[in-house]
Amino acid sequence: MENPLKTEKISRLLRNFAIPSIIAMLVSALYNIVDQIFIGQSIGELGNAATNVSFPLTTICIAISLLFGIGGASAFNLTMGRGDAKRAIHYIGNAAAMLVSCGMVLCIITHLFLTPMLQFFGAPDNVLGYAKTYTNITSFGFPFLILATGGGHLIRADGSPRFSMACNLTGAIINTILDPLFIFGFHWGMAGAAFATIIGQFISAVMAIYYLCHYKTVRLERCHLRPQWEYIRWTMSLGAAACFNQIAMTIVQIALNKSLTYYGALSVYGEAIPLACAGIITKVNQIFFSVIIGLSQSIQPIASFNYGARQYSRVRQVYYLAIRIGFVISILSFAAFQLFPRQLISLFGSGDELYYQFAVSYFRIYFFCTFVNCLQPISSTFFTAIGKPVKGMFLSMTRQILFLLPLILILPLFFGMDGILFSGPIADGIAAVVAVIMVRMEMQDMRRRELASPEAN
Repeated sequence: MENPLKTEKISRLLRNFAIPSIIAMLVSALYNIVDQIFIGQSIGELGNAATNVSFPLTTICIAISLLFGIGGASAFNLTMGRGDAKRAIHYIGNAAAMLVSCGMVLCIITHLFLTPMLQFFGAPDNVLGYAKTYTNITSFGFPFLILATGGGHLIRADGSPRFSMACNLTGAIINTILDPLFIFGFHWGMAGAAFATIIGQFISAVMAIYYLCHYKTVRLERCHLRPQWEYIRWTMSLGAAACFNQIAMTIVQIALNKSLTYYGALSVYGEAIPLACAGIITKVNQIFFSVIIGLSQSIQPIASFNYGARQYSRVRQVYYLAIRIGFVISILSFAAFQLFPRQLISLFGSGDELYYQFAVSYFRIYFFCTFVNCLQPISSTFFTAIGKPVKGMFLSMTRQILFLLPLILILPLFFGMDGILFSGPIADGIAAVVAVIMVRMEMQDMRRRELASPEAN
């Protein structure tokens, strides 16, 4: 019996993988969104600013999850496409072992350097106490968050996107139920939001462990969990693009926080308003970006398996279909950000007129090029999926590191706060152009391979 990844209709395959993957990513975003809403309602803008300051640690967790989750899944599917199941299972086992180990190390590092770390992330004195309370607790959940998120990719690679979705959905539901109970019922404030988060993450991690112990296509045994460099190296190579994209987001978030605090203090807004608004709007944008990332991740097992099996026409089909869907999502998000910014920011608590004025400007200017933001993440994942990590890594770095970070540092020197706002659409537009050029060249190369080996299809 042939693997359905090789024979099933592409549109049906993408639908079966994309819907659970998108839901799973949306649910992951809920961990931060739900906390932000309840914290905003109970504590206010200082609480929202505190979660924004601690957010880089969450992106580091996601970066580790992607490094070994997407890397392990891509290596597994590529190897299975070549017909080597015995070797493929080692990628899953090694990835799972590294997810747990890295989560524990990050937890320890965070506790050792908590205060200087939060100060480095841009926490002003009136926010630091809230940030320490929140992060001191959520750091215990890092191993669970990393395993649950990375494990979801390994589960999806086995052809079970619905179970991967269920892992995230269960944790988010638990978090949503416990948030109001702990924050308002027990009056735990920031600590309550943190405890609700890690309990949900723990449940998701337990479900991921259960599935990995009952893998379908191959049997995972204890010997496969023993780290071996040959498997870890290729896994990290394939996961590097997605990982570095998250690390780049962390670096940019830190630079953005510091710039918003500095230039905010020189403006009518003060330090707290830009920091709080940017944190909230970043979480709102996560909803849009979660859909795009979920869509991009859904092409990974399909593209990886068929590229390994030299079914190049199917690889092209799944990419172009994902891009078309991505454009529809991006345009809808662009319309929401431009038409309803005040309504969106109001979901996270109230503020004075300056608060709403800055939030509306941030939505409409910083995210002006949202309509093309599907191109870079889908294309980066595509290169990783077909076993070309260097191209994927470069593309993942374009928007954040090569374009956005320098613009955030340079433009405010001449235009103040407006320079920060306009850095977003400029970086988005240039990154989209680079993605189009790189993918076009890759598709031409793929067609040349088909002409050289017509028997492949």
